[in-house]
Amino acid sequence: MNSKHKNTFFYSQKTINCGGKLISLERPFVMGIVNLTPDSFYDGGKYKNTSDVLKHVSQMLAEGADIIDIGAVSTKPGAKEIDTKEENKRLIPVLKLVKKEFPDAIISVDTYRSEIAKMAAGNGVHIINDISAGSFDKKMFKTISELQVPYIIMHIQGTPADMQKKPTYNNVLKEVMYYFSEKIAALNNLGVNDIIIDPGFGFGKTVEHNYELLNNLEYFSFFELPLMVGVSRKSMINKVLGTKPGDALNGTTVLNTIAIMKGANILRVHDVKEAVEVVKIVSKML
Repeated sequence: MNSKHKNTFFYSQKTINCGGKLISLERPFVMGIVNLTPDSFYDGGKYKNTSDVLKHVSQMLAEGADIIDIGAVSTKPGAKEIDTKEENKRLIPVLKLVKKEFPDAIISVDTYRSEIAKMAAGNGVHIINDISAGSFDKKMFKTISELQVPYIIMHIQGTPADMQKKPTYNNVLKEVMYYFSEKIAALNNLGVNDIIIDPGFGFGKTVEHNYELLNNLEYFSFFELPLMVGVSRKSMINKVLGTKPGDALNGTTVLNTIAIMKGANILRVHDVKEAVEVVKIVSKML
């Protein structure tokens, strides 16, 4: 990668509007993951009560997390879908407590349901993180247009239940880029401009697909939108190293470093401290 391309990220003026406050992504942000699910691939069931969740959020903020991403539905490969009522039951009470305890924190909610997005925004959430980019709920784009909150759109092939059953592409980079071009155009037509894109590592992709996307990550700068990368402890690490998610922190750090050097604006991670250190060190080089 030439030096001009390496420096593009740090001198771009990418911003998101969070609750009326313009947030600059000129330096990489770290998004800390909070799973309220019993079956997530790494930390499912780890936070058994609201006290545990609040301690976890407090620790991540103390370690330097810029955004806290809260999700109440597992989207691991093969995950079974829960209904809106159950998602709401898991999410909203915890969300209210987090907002009360940490009023200045930037909060994102990981959901693909427009109804949940409305309730989350009504409770002070700043960002909606949708793994389906509106594909699972046709009302989502219109809802985001009405809410006017930053919207993370991720690429996925299939659904969590079947996405890893022989994912196939003729050209994964071109197809993912085309997917985003269509989604962005549709959102722009609805007056949505605060868009963050996420290539969706591990969501309907083989190990080879994942590394091809990572190796070509700089091409996503074409959209001139913030780019989020979520590779934390995923199988694209474990299948290469022969590790399990609990042993994949070092591999995660390696991939996060590569991602930043190739233009990532946000790292979505389980381990905030280590990701913040990546940002600090790589920032010294670019």
